[in-house]
Amino acid sequence: MTIDTNNLVSITEANQNFSKVARLVDEKGAAVILKNNVPRYILMEFSEAEKMQAAADEDVEAISKRLMAKYADAYKELAK
Repeated sequence: MTIDTNNLVSITEANQNFSKVARLVDEKGAAVILKNNVPRYILMEFSEAEKMQAAADEDVEAISKRLMAKYADAYKELAK
């Protein structure tokens, strides 16, 4: 994951000024919250998180279809 340094916020700053972090998310799409100078949390709009989940579900479905096609004979034998 690529992190834009303009989106970095310390956990102390996020705790003391959450509205500033929320505005950052509105402007940039996400904020990375640092704990002990290490990226620890990502704050993003809920709709973006839903899109990411939908993409992951589609990946699982595509992999499942590929495996079903590859091992169709084994599945047919097991179904007997």
